[in-house]
Amino acid sequence: MKGKFRFLPWLAMALMLAVSAQTSRAEEKVTPMAQAAAGGITINLDKTSLDNGGTITITGKAPAGKDVFIEVVNVDKKVRANRFDADKIKGPDEEGKLSASDQYYVEKLGKKAGERPHVFYLTENMPAFYQILVPKDKQEIFDAEKGKKSNGWSMSALIKGFGDGAAAAFNDTFGSAEKIKIDHFQSTLMQSVIGSRGTLLQALDDKNTTARAMQLVKARFRSIDKVFAVSVDVQDGSYAATFKLPKGSAPGDYKVAAVVDKDTKAETIFSNSVAFPTVYMANAGTSMNLIWPFVISLLVAIFGVMMGAGGGFLMNPILAQIFPVLPHTVIAGTVTPTVLFSQGSGILNYSKIKFISWKLGVGIGLAMMCGGFIGPKLTELITLDQYKAAFGWILVVLALLMFWQTTPGYLAKNKKEQAILKEFKKRAEEAAKAKQA
Repeated sequence: MKGKFRFLPWLAMALMLAVSAQTSRAEEKVTPMAQAAAGGITINLDKTSLDNGGTITITGKAPAGKDVFIEVVNVDKKVRANRFDADKIKGPDEEGKLSASDQYYVEKLGKKAGERPHVFYLTENMPAFYQILVPKDKQEIFDAEKGKKSNGWSMSALIKGFGDGAAAAFNDTFGSAEKIKIDHFQSTLMQSVIGSRGTLLQALDDKNTTARAMQLVKARFRSIDKVFAVSVDVQDGSYAATFKLPKGSAPGDYKVAAVVDKDTKAETIFSNSVAFPTVYMANAGTSMNLIWPFVISLLVAIFGVMMGAGGGFLMNPILAQIFPVLPHTVIAGTVTPTVLFSQGSGILNYSKIKFISWKLGVGIGLAMMCGGFIGPKLTELITLDQYKAAFGWILVVLALLMFWQTTPGYLAKNKKEQAILKEFKKRAEEAAKAKQA
């Protein structure tokens, strides 16, 4: 009998070790909350996981009479953000003070008032999602900044207006060079025209890192409503807020931090997941359902190849308008190689009806190859608004030109084009008959 049950002591020991490990893990989970409670603030979520976005209710206790700011940041996915500063240095204000940006350019780079710095800022460590929830009594400050024309709202002005809690929340993620690495390059007017980043400058200190991070956050997320939400209801000794994670947000873990000041905060985590046909695009920092882009691309390719192109000139403005979550640099970069599919099949079919001039095509192709080196870098240096404006004017000019070429007067004077159209129709009919045979 003893032989049959000799394994029992080992089983008991294993159970004790398992219970001990589980207790240890439980203690590890509650320790941060216990420390946070000791600091006078706690945080709770009604959900710990979301499926492609959703709504979470955030509640907790806080020191009475204190503002509570809630920072929500994706801690798993990092994306790229960049900004090209070509704005004129304004110089001292009425009080004789320089702005943080101008002070850096004057003291560190030797620039003068009225000059354009031509400095390019770049980070690969921007969170794919970032938002600060603000107390409801800050609504007027938010509305005043949001009401500025031409997307003129200032990240630094808002944080300064909101108070120390907002600054502490922002600094928790972007407060030093160790938390976010930002490279910056000194360019020139000529270098920026040809799309060059310029010469890499010495690393930024913590103060300037935080200041540039504010500009990069705005450049990355663009809309003030994406970066801030006035939704925290603060009562004596407690707070509550409703947070909505938009569909298409990045998957992974999200840190939620309730912050009163740099010494008083509490943190917790929730996760977000996505499933096919929704996929995450790492370079865009967002997720997207592939069905609609597939349908749109099919229609664009059909009409694009009919006009002798791959359809990229149509896909760019369509994607920028319909899917504003995609950075314009990613749109341009993504559309360029995808056009190869439509152009490849188009070349094959046009060659079958012998309607390709290879000599002319090679000549044009060499010029386009040179432009292909400059275009991507130049796209990196301009803003979304500048991108849309340039693309819009190009499309307007092309549309007017093509419309003019279809008018009866133009066709009557251009017999050569009429002959080409007739020849194209003839060869297309011959190819169709040969295929049937």
